[in-house]
Amino acid sequence: MAPSKEKARRLDLPTIIFGPVEVHRLVRELETLEDFLQQAKIREPGKQPPLPKTTRNLEVIASNNNLNLLHVTELTKLKQFLQSVSQKAPVVHMGLASDPSAVFTAKIVAWLRTNVHPYTLLQLGLQPTIAAGCVLRTANKTFDFSLRNRFSQQRPMLLKAIDRAMPADAAAARPQPAASAEVAA
Repeated sequence: MAPSKEKARRLDLPTIIFGPVEVHRLVRELETLEDFLQQAKIREPGKQPPLPKTTRNLEVIASNNNLNLLHVTELTKLKQFLQSVSQKAPVVHMGLASDPSAVFTAKIVAWLRTNVHPYTLLQLGLQPTIAAGCVLRTANKTFDFSLRNRFSQQRPMLLKAIDRAMPADAAAARPQPAASAEVAA
């Protein structure tokens, strides 16, 4: 017996919802909406408070997945999906020198979800000391693509280039770095 279409259909996680923080906010928002629907059943007809406002993220995920959040079953399905994503999805931490634009973030998330896992979450952080580039961390690996790291790796070549570019008398006057300073760099 083939599984029904409804059970086989996977929910889509739009790129606008890219990190664990957004997923947790959506779960809390769905819980608030769930509470409202429970209270609406108990109240007298005609004395209903206004429906709670929903965020753009919730509207986007509901419309992309053709869900009506006023139906408890669909609301519960989305809530369980988001809780599962929160617990099981791979998280990539990305440290950047400055705040990325929304377009850049969407492109990175789309690439990660295409090439790594369909529900990959991206946690962004600021590390101004990296100058340019980024530092990526997963659960068990770190990748340093920063300009700071590149300069550290190429330090001997950079010093030789500076020596060649400087006049001979200025190069002799330049203080030589101590051995401990090179290790610290």
